[in-house]
Amino acid sequence: MGPQDLASKERSLFSQVVKNYENKQYKKGLKAADQILRKKPDHGDTIAMKALIINSQGNSEEAFALAKEALKNSMKSHICWHVYGLLYRSAKNFEEAIKAYKFALKLEPESHQIQKDLALLQMQMRDYQGYVQSRRAILQNKTLWRQNWSALAVAHHLAGELWEAERTLTTFEETLKSPPPRTDIENAEAILYKNTIIAEMGDIERALDHLNAAAKDHPDRGWVMEKRAEYLLKLDRKEEAEKAYRDLLARNAEYRRYYDGLVAARGIERSDVKVLKALYDEYAQQNPRGDAARRIPLDFLEGDDFRDAADRYLQRMLQKGIPSVFANLKALYRTPTKRDIIQDLVEGYASGEGLPQINGSVEKQANGDVEHFQPSVYYFLAQHYDYYLSRDLSKAMKHIHEAIKSTPESVDYHMAKARIWKHYGNPQQAADTMEHARTLDVRDRYINSKAAKYRLRNNENEVAIQNMGKFTRNDAVGGPLGDLHDMQCQWYIYEDGVSYLRQGKLGLALKRFASIYNIFEIWQEDQFDFHSFSLKKGQIRAYVDMIRWEDHLREHPFFARAAIAAAKIYIQLYDHPDLSHGSLINGVNGANMDASGRKKAQKKAKKEQAQAEAGKKDTKKTAGVDQNGEPKKEDKDPKGNLLLQTTDPLGEAMKFVTPLLEYSPKNLDAQQTAFKVFVRRNKFLLALRALLASHVLSPSDPINHYQSVFLRHETNQKPPSLPPKALELFDSELSTMIPKNTNLANFNDKYLQRHHDSAPHVQAALQLRADILDTTSKEKHSQDMIRTLALEDSSLEDATRGLESLKRWKAQQRYIDDYIAAAHARYPEATAFQEMKK
Repeated sequence: MGPQDLASKERSLFSQVVKNYENKQYKKGLKAADQILRKKPDHGDTIAMKALIINSQGNSEEAFALAKEALKNSMKSHICWHVYGLLYRSAKNFEEAIKAYKFALKLEPESHQIQKDLALLQMQMRDYQGYVQSRRAILQNKTLWRQNWSALAVAHHLAGELWEAERTLTTFEETLKSPPPRTDIENAEAILYKNTIIAEMGDIERALDHLNAAAKDHPDRGWVMEKRAEYLLKLDRKEEAEKAYRDLLARNAEYRRYYDGLVAARGIERSDVKVLKALYDEYAQQNPRGDAARRIPLDFLEGDDFRDAADRYLQRMLQKGIPSVFANLKALYRTPTKRDIIQDLVEGYASGEGLPQINGSVEKQANGDVEHFQPSVYYFLAQHYDYYLSRDLSKAMKHIHEAIKSTPESVDYHMAKARIWKHYGNPQQAADTMEHARTLDVRDRYINSKAAKYRLRNNENEVAIQNMGKFTRNDAVGGPLGDLHDMQCQWYIYEDGVSYLRQGKLGLALKRFASIYNIFEIWQEDQFDFHSFSLKKGQIRAYVDMIRWEDHLREHPFFARAAIAAAKIYIQLYDHPDLSHGSLINGVNGANMDASGRKKAQKKAKKEQAQAEAGKKDTKKTAGVDQNGEPKKEDKDPKGNLLLQTTDPLGEAMKFVTPLLEYSPKNLDAQQTAFKVFVRRNKFLLALRALLASHVLSPSDPINHYQSVFLRHETNQKPPSLPPKALELFDSELSTMIPKNTNLANFNDKYLQRHHDSAPHVQAALQLRADILDTTSKEKHSQDMIRTLALEDSSLEDATRGLESLKRWKAQQRYIDDYIAAAHARYPEATAFQEMKK
């Protein structure tokens, strides 16, 4: 029963319903639909449109019920099936949406809109073969639109059918009666896109010929020159490639890749230092203000040649007071001899032995360069001694004080001082120092963000959001925090979550990590807009790059960090269900408290939760709109209490772990977190797979050692419930790490002997003893843990982790006190041990 089955008046009303829906005039649309249904209560298409409108108003359950009623009344209506597909798409059930679209197309094969919606969904799902078919059908209906030809070429390209992609573009070019003008950007993009396809086919000679013929006067001159140089080099046409790269360097002499191309074109070996140096000296003379030709030789020079070049480079940069000079050189610190030479040179400048010189003569300039020299030297040395490969924090603090004394208003110098305090383990001093740096330039967004970040590191969430509020929209719904969520400011949301996690406010921490998860969901969903927009605008290369980038979206570091943190919280909730009542006192885990203390903490947490709920009810709600101008949905769980009170914490953990394993399989922390989840779910084969992946990434990692011994111990005690063949496979794979009849205590002792000078490895071995291998000797284990503080390479993070281990295995208080005293003696500035000592 379609619109044609209606009377004239109702047909007009139906057209009005469709128009109202497209214009988002939902109330008018519902009113018009109800008018039709009063006369035709079983009219399927009208019921379907009403369902679509109701779904847009946020009531998806009622919408689906109406859609099913519409299909019941009009099973052969393509409109009903199309609407059914749209509802599934809005619910993100793309597989069912595709089925509905295909059924709608069977009923109405000529529908351009249904075909287009199906194609977009197939691209979203990366069903490239289906996308090829849909795009071919769309092209057959509208052959005059260039974007349809481009879309089919993209479909073939992404499906791996490069020859078909090229043939599609060529076929369209042959239909043109006259060459498009140079100003036709869509045509210009299509030319370069076709060239990339030819190159991906491996036919470099033809790609070069096409580039020379079709892109000779292309507006994207830089890309054409780069590709031409690249093709010439691959074809071993060295002389032409050399000229091409020299032309590129004439345009931009600061791009390292051009120098690498020129060196390859000239056939210079990296061992031929003299020729390499002469090449870079040539460009250094041509570009007196350039940096690359002076910095790159420091990578391959050695000995006295390196000392001379580094001396000239350092003096040149420090005289100008360039703040980024250390950032430019710290990559060299991976080579200890170069690090030591740089330290020796700059220490010489600080002592007055190495005066600013150029070409061997003392520099005496009236332009003020020399007056910047000494403060820049102190600033460099402060960063040098703060860097992890050359760390001496007392020297770093001494030099930054000298720099600040000479230039007290320098924002950079105070920021460096804050970083030194951070590495000392004193977040309060670090935050206060960074806040002082912020006050020196209150209009700078970067330093404002840094100050907020340091406040979060000191668990000052309210002060941090006040800082951020200086650069957010004042009228944003939810205040500064709401605006930061709207702007998808991931670094702040993540740091805010980690801060709450440190404080033991697990609900708020989960809320923040879930927000980051949702941001990536939004990015995934936002592709829909570009599937049609990019092709319409002719930006084919950018679109293909976006699709390939989206395929690796969840490899992003912020997603990995947030997902791992969230999964670990859910593991805590599984191990200690009492935590679901909310935060405990000062974030203390209930497992480390006695029964009465845990009961009091739970009572207080419940009281705080009740007060928060009461405050939420009393709070006056502020209406607002989202970025699309639509009413913003109220957050019914601002504190994350509902997330915390889940009945299936491991199931929720899997929501975060699954994309990590799929998109970040080389993330060691992700594999180790997955192991913890799988073991608790009794999925031992999956746990073993995660463990094997971890061992490939880092065979001697201390957490891997703990998990492998733990898994062998647990399965020795109680073999997993697996089919015989699966159990045989499990034992054989686990035996590649630890044979079945291995004495685990001896295995752990040998591991400890091999890594006796590494605090993390020793801690892991001691943790195994305390947990499963020797649970009766915790006194000795506690003494051994205290001795890890004396290890030369032990870090502040190692010391903090050791204290957590003592508390976890419930060591006697006197050993905890001794550990804190020893840690405070080694790290006197670290506030964690200062507060505990007090």
